[in-house]
Amino acid sequence: MKPLLLLLFLLLWTQAQVLAQARYATKTGHIWFFSDAPLEDIEAHNHKVVSILDMSSGELVFSVPMNEFQFRKKLMQTHFNENYVESDKYPKASFKGKVVNIKEVNLQQNAAYKVRVQGVLNIHGRNKDIDTVGVLEVKDGRLLGKSTFSVTPQEFDIRIPRLVRNNIARRIDIYVDITYEPLKGNSL
Repeated sequence: MKPLLLLLFLLLWTQAQVLAQARYATKTGHIWFFSDAPLEDIEAHNHKVVSILDMSSGELVFSVPMNEFQFRKKLMQTHFNENYVESDKYPKASFKGKVVNIKEVNLQQNAAYKVRVQGVLNIHGRNKDIDTVGVLEVKDGRLLGKSTFSVTPQEFDIRIPRLVRNNIARRIDIYVDITYEPLKGNSL
């Protein structure tokens, strides 16, 4: 009887450990965008992205402070925040969705897994459905997430003045590069 109880205890303890490590998070995620334009390329990086990934359900959320995008030129950053995304009025972009094939990712094996992400991206107070692929790599207890997708300013009701409209690409490439750590308790 004692070996059976010990086995049951070990199974329950193992399950509890797996569930405790089911959520991964970051406060320093990296998202950047690139616009290939005739006059001048536009690129900006943001290293203050907060994200949580629940490995048991695949639920995925991002919060992106818009005024944290850093441009090469200060004037570009000012125009971006004041004239285009209106970061005083719309301080954050967000994504809420799901990794639909999360069950294919084995947390016990270091490997890269192709994943499909679906959800809703909110920028400038407007929502857009996103369906994209990415890579989720398991590496020594951490998760490394990468993805790329494209959007247009018009999809988020971001108005570009006619004078500079030809200086900005019609489609803007968004790059996601996140390193998740296991979330312990309420540490985020």
